[in-house]
Amino acid sequence: MISTFNLEKLSSLLQDFYTVTHIRITVFDENFHEILSYPKERALFCQLIRQDECAHRACVQCDEAACQRASRMHHTYIYRCHAGLTEAITPIYMGNIVIGYLFFGHVFAYDSTDCGWESIQKKCQAYRVDAEELKKAAESMPLMSEEYIMSASHLLHAIASYLCIERMATLRYENLPVQIDNYIQEHLTEDLTADRLCQEFSIGKTKLYEIAKRSYGMGIAEHIRNLRIEKAKTLLREQPDTPISQIAFACGFSDYNYFITVFSRVTGTTPAKYAKSCRTV
Repeated sequence: MISTFNLEKLSSLLQDFYTVTHIRITVFDENFHEILSYPKERALFCQLIRQDECAHRACVQCDEAACQRASRMHHTYIYRCHAGLTEAITPIYMGNIVIGYLFFGHVFAYDSTDCGWESIQKKCQAYRVDAEELKKAAESMPLMSEEYIMSASHLLHAIASYLCIERMATLRYENLPVQIDNYIQEHLTEDLTADRLCQEFSIGKTKLYEIAKRSYGMGIAEHIRNLRIEKAKTLLREQPDTPISQIAFACGFSDYNYFITVFSRVTGTTPAKYAKSCRTV
């Protein structure tokens, strides 16, 4: 783990979320391992599903895939799991680094119980699970509306930010992903390549790409590019009259035309237009 969680405070926060929403909430670390849940036990529906080995593997894979997608999206991801229940997951960021995920699940979000069971039955028909028991478990779950799910997901996002602000989660600064991110920040204007980072930290490219994917939610080159574009946006807001060429150089772009191309692709507008819009605000 690249972070340390205050489990006592975190447990109290998860309990508050459940008290308000009546939805089970879980914290995963950056490697998709479960740290803490409230309530501890999964819903009966999920317990039945996980009795089948194939379905259990699908649950784990579904959780991991959702974590990865949420980290790429940089915000809360709401989806239907492989068994037909609605779930939501949001990445927990400390600076630029994903240190874990907040997840809620086991939600029966359909227009009606019959409609929900019909969908679930189709999704789970290949699993070796007692259909009658599964149906009873599904029908015992409360129906939740799309609006309710959206509201709960907003709370989930707020909690992810709050637990970092209140230091319920802290980075272990001796950890390699943290060291790499700090190094990139300090040398952002220089020629930063995967080869240079591998040499600096005595690791192979495969290890570097693994770290980038898990900690930043993207490849290392894309992470560096995004940091440079964010710095450029800051400089353009704060110094809108500075020549674009100087902004490009200050953000690690030696090629002025390449900077314009990348900035436009990422933001949807040119640096000049972005600077102009900042002057009129």
